[in-house]
Amino acid sequence: MLELQNVSFSYAEKINLHGISFSVEKGEHICIIGESGCGKSTLLKAIYGLLNLEEGKIFWKDEAVLGPAYNLVPGHPEMKYLSQEFELMPYISVTENIKKFLSRQAPEKSEKRCQELLEIIDMQAFAQTEVKLLSGGQKQRVAIAQTLAKEPELLLLDEPFNFIDNFRKNKLRRSLFTYLKKQHITCIFATHDSTDMFGFADKVLVMKNGKLIAQGTPKQLFEQPPSYYVASLFKEVNEVSAEIFHLHSEKKLLIYPHELHVVKEGGFEVIVKKSFYNGTGFFISAAIISTKENVFFLHPISLKKGVKINLSIPPERLENRLIKQS
Repeated sequence: MLELQNVSFSYAEKINLHGISFSVEKGEHICIIGESGCGKSTLLKAIYGLLNLEEGKIFWKDEAVLGPAYNLVPGHPEMKYLSQEFELMPYISVTENIKKFLSRQAPEKSEKRCQELLEIIDMQAFAQTEVKLLSGGQKQRVAIAQTLAKEPELLLLDEPFNFIDNFRKNKLRRSLFTYLKKQHITCIFATHDSTDMFGFADKVLVMKNGKLIAQGTPKQLFEQPPSYYVASLFKEVNEVSAEIFHLHSEKKLLIYPHELHVVKEGGFEVIVKKSFYNGTGFFISAAIISTKENVFFLHPISLKKGVKINLSIPPERLENRLIKQS
């Protein structure tokens, strides 16, 4: 449905996209994840047709997507793009903002569609409220409803939940992505928050410095991260020497804190530095005695500074944790 072939683009002398290639099937949900400034937003703009590529091609259903140099009005008609700088009409109501994107020739159908969208974004109670009176998170939800109004074939979302509080965010994510799957709407969304990805993305593209450095399912990349950078996008992660597990390798191992368990014997010895309460237990900072490396693990109770304990991890977890990339 969508294919990118060796796409490159730069602003002035800074390269923002470098040799990006991937394809998307109809109905797929693709998450683009990476640190701020890695090129996520630029990539979405390129897909939508807002940029003139320096190299490479983008195809939508075998038709080339061309930039503003070839189109009087940039942006592909079968796609809808929601940027971080969304624009709403502040002096009219939420309902009126949504209906701007619906047909005035069929008022009953438009009203029904508007109510459906209000339910998706959980804004029924604010239907007649002027947008200028809404919070940043509420405005973002209205902007999402606008992008959905005409049911685009491809939805491009740039950090779609960054202004929304956690309680509303969780509910909105479930409602939005469930609706998109039901309607077979293809979606590519950019984020720096891994919670936007888990449970909602069919495939993940990891970006760094304008390059696509890894791709796979959320489960594949989480359980077999090729680098510290990739693992750190998902959760806090330990990068430790393989020698502490008696592995004959000079490479480092990537281990998530929840995978380490206290044992009476074996494993490796650490000395506790500090305990942090995290709501369900404690996040413990410690130092590995043999290598002096810092390590983090979870524990149900607080541990005193200076206490020495042994930590271990199931051997089968180690097979896929040697760092493959620099």
